[in-house]
Amino acid sequence: MSLQDKYREITNLADELQIANLQVREQDNVLYIDGTAKSAADKEKIWNAYNKIDPDFRSADVVMNIEVEEGVSREYTVEVGDSLSKIGKVYGVSWQDIYEANKDIITNPDLIQPGWKLKIPTA
Repeated sequence: MSLQDKYREITNLADELQIANLQVREQDNVLYIDGTAKSAADKEKIWNAYNKIDPDFRSADVVMNIEVEEGVSREYTVEVGDSLSKIGKVYGVSWQDIYEANKDIITNPDLIQPGWKLKIPTA
């Protein structure tokens, strides 16, 4: 079985998620998967699919370089009572995507402060 066959589920998922610039190549018994995901959540889905095939990451036969698209549509100022989930619902993005776009400001996604200016990624 070739590595492309072994990891077909991952490459099919990458196609379904419309990973931009998707490149899959096999070289020296290693499968290289490169591309750009629309969101951190999509990138995580790909890693979760890999984790199902190789739960302990022991095979060492895949190198994945999936970037996350740098799309910021607007800025939001945090108000009293806000949470990343609440903000995400308003803008149609996941709290994880907002967190990923603001890791320079947010150290704990459960603790955001009024007055912070957050980047809201595109949906």
